[in-house]
Amino acid sequence: MNDTEAGHVEKRVYVDKQSPKAFHAMTAAAEAVRTVAQEAGLHRNLVELVNLRVSQINGCAYCLDVHTRAALRAGETAQRLGVLAAWRDTEVFTAQERAALALAEATTHPADGVLQEDAYATARRSLSEDEISAVVWVAITINAFNRVSIMSKHPVRGVPRQ
Repeated sequence: MNDTEAGHVEKRVYVDKQSPKAFHAMTAAAEAVRTVAQEAGLHRNLVELVNLRVSQINGCAYCLDVHTRAALRAGETAQRLGVLAAWRDTEVFTAQERAALALAEATTHPADGVLQEDAYATARRSLSEDEISAVVWVAITINAFNRVSIMSKHPVRGVPRQ
């Protein structure tokens, strides 16, 4: 029985550190997407909600940690962050946010054609074409970063309680 079979996980290659040129290109793309989102008029809170929802779906602890802190800095509330995974069952998100979250989920699950069509129809009612494009790009970008962190097993370190 090897270490992996025994439940021990071998240290992963941090692909961002191992291939810095590729990671820098991803980071540059993410900066361009932030600009696109800002130019489309998307509030930073909405961008962070999309980042968080996609990271929840993908199970990326590292990105959840990073973007929870970013959302709080952007003024997001603990209540909304706490219910984000069940956003459809709440009344705390606006029509624009609900459309963006649905579109982000559809972007994260591209093989689900029904989900895509429903999300796109909802997006058309609540988002401009620039906003739709920006939300899709934000979702695509965080999906890519999720995969880098998941495959690298980037650690989430605790902070002392106060």
